[in-house]
Amino acid sequence: MIYADNAATTRMSEHALQVYIESANQHWGNPSSLHLTGQTAKAAMEDARARIATLLHCDPREVYFTSGGSESDNQAIRTAVMSGLKKGKNHVVSTKFEHHAILHTLTQLEKEQGIRVTLLDVHEDGLIRPEELREAITEETALVSIMYANNEIGTIQPIHEIGKICREKKVLFHTDAVQAAGILDVDFARDDIDMLSLSAHKFHGPKGVGALLIRRGVVPYTLINGGAQERGKRAGTENVPGILAMAAALEDAVRDREAKTAHLLPLRDRLIDQLTKIPHSALNGDREHRLPGNVNLCFEGIEGESLLLLLDANGIEASSGSACTSGSLDPSHVLLAIGRPHEVAHGSLRLSLSGENTAEDVEKICEILPQVVEYLRSISPVWKDLESGKAEHRL
Repeated sequence: MIYADNAATTRMSEHALQVYIESANQHWGNPSSLHLTGQTAKAAMEDARARIATLLHCDPREVYFTSGGSESDNQAIRTAVMSGLKKGKNHVVSTKFEHHAILHTLTQLEKEQGIRVTLLDVHEDGLIRPEELREAITEETALVSIMYANNEIGTIQPIHEIGKICREKKVLFHTDAVQAAGILDVDFARDDIDMLSLSAHKFHGPKGVGALLIRRGVVPYTLINGGAQERGKRAGTENVPGILAMAAALEDAVRDREAKTAHLLPLRDRLIDQLTKIPHSALNGDREHRLPGNVNLCFEGIEGESLLLLLDANGIEASSGSACTSGSLDPSHVLLAIGRPHEVAHGSLRLSLSGENTAEDVEKICEILPQVVEYLRSISPVWKDLESGKAEHRL
C-alpha cells in the first residue's frame, strides 16, 4: 500500500514508539503524587515540556498539555472570548476555511455569549489578505484566530504579518498550527503569537496528546474542571508516555525539517505537474505557499468517494476533504470557501506525503490516478452531460 494521507495522521515513528513504551514502563506514576514514583514521572514530564518550549521558542510555563488539536483550539477560543467579554470586547475575526474545531466553537459562542464573528475570505488561492484583516479588526475585537496551514489544501498563511498586525492592534492572536508544527519553521516568539495549537500525531507522535501554547500574561480558560493539573487550567492525570513521545517526535521533526522539505518538494511538484494534465482538473490553493507534502485536486464529473474507493483498491490510500468530516456527503467547506462550485468540490482528492514516501510511490500514483479518473468518468452521467454540452464545464 502507498500511504498518502499523512495530513489525517502519520505513522508513529520507531523512536517515538520506543520512548512511549519505555516511559510507560519507567514513568507510570501519577505526576501529582508526592512519592518518588510520582515525582519521577513529573520530572520526566517537565523535562519534555522544556524541550518542546525550546523547539517552539517559548517559555516552558507557556506550554499546556492537552489531548490534541481540537481541545487546544476550543480552549484557546474560549480563553480569548471569556477574557474579552470581561473587557467589553465581543468580536472575533477568523477565516471561512478554519478547522471545524474553530468554526463550530465560534458558532456555539455566538449562541451562548452573543459574540460577533467575522470570517475573512481566503480567495481563490486559499490565502487571506493582511489588509483585509487589518480592516476587520475593531475596538471590540477580542481575538484573531487564523490557522498556520490549512488541513485540506495546505496553503500557508502570512503568519508573521498577521502577528504584527494583531500586536499593533493589541488583539490576541491564536493560530491552529496542527498541520505546521514539525513541518514548518514555527516560532512562537518571532511571530507575535499569543496562543498556538498542535497535535502529536501529525508529526509521527502518538494520538491523543497535544499542546496549547499560551503567552504569559494571558490567563487560560479552564475547559476541563476537576484536579489542579497543568497549573490548575486543565484537569486530568497527564498522559506522561504520550507527552514524552510527543517531545521526541517533535525533536526529530524539527531536526530533520530542512532535509525532509528538500525530499518532499520535488515529489509534490511531480504530482502537481502530472496530475493537472488530466483534462478538467485543477489544483486547489496556491502552488507555492503550501505545505511541502500537500497536493489537493478537483476532478470534474466524478465523486470523491468513488475515487477514494478505487484508489484504495489499487493500493493507494488518500482522502477527500478533511479526515474529521470524511463521513459527510457534503462538499468540503474549504473548497467552497476558495470558490469551487458545489458540484466540482464533490470531486476532490487530497494526497499528503511524508518523509516515508518515495519517488516510486509518486510514479505509481501518476500511473494509476488518471486511469481511475477516466474509468469513473466513463460511467458518470454527469460527465456525459458535460461532454455532450448539456451541462457547462466549470474547470
